[in-house]
Amino acid sequence: MALEWVVLGYTAGAEAIMLLLLTVPGLDGLRKGLIAVTRNLLKPFMSVVPFSLFLLMDIYWKYETRPTCDADSCTPSESLRHQKSIMKSQRNALLIAAALILYWLLYSVTNLVVKIEQLNQRVERLKNRD
Repeated sequence: MALEWVVLGYTAGAEAIMLLLLTVPGLDGLRKGLIAVTRNLLKPFMSVVPFSLFLLMDIYWKYETRPTCDADSCTPSESLRHQKSIMKSQRNALLIAAALILYWLLYSVTNLVVKIEQLNQRVERLKNRD
């Protein structure tokens, strides 16, 4: 199952980089190409949503089926393994949340940047008419 988390982590990283590049001022020369690349990648990145839901269900299933470890019934090593498992689940849930939020932000920002470009083109056409 580690490969799924690596893929989700790289996807979240790519989303964050594209979001950062779209919102950084001063990259006007690269912006048109970056918008085209981002718009083309939004559909494949949409697979993050069902993939994240699958991984979230996996976390829930592991949570429901793990053995309980009370203070009196476990050895220190079992207690430590139990705590590590809980921390990994929490980390993975944060990664899922980050990937979903970054996808939503990337989608929203891309749409806003495209609308701004269209409005700028309309303003230029109106200026050229007058």
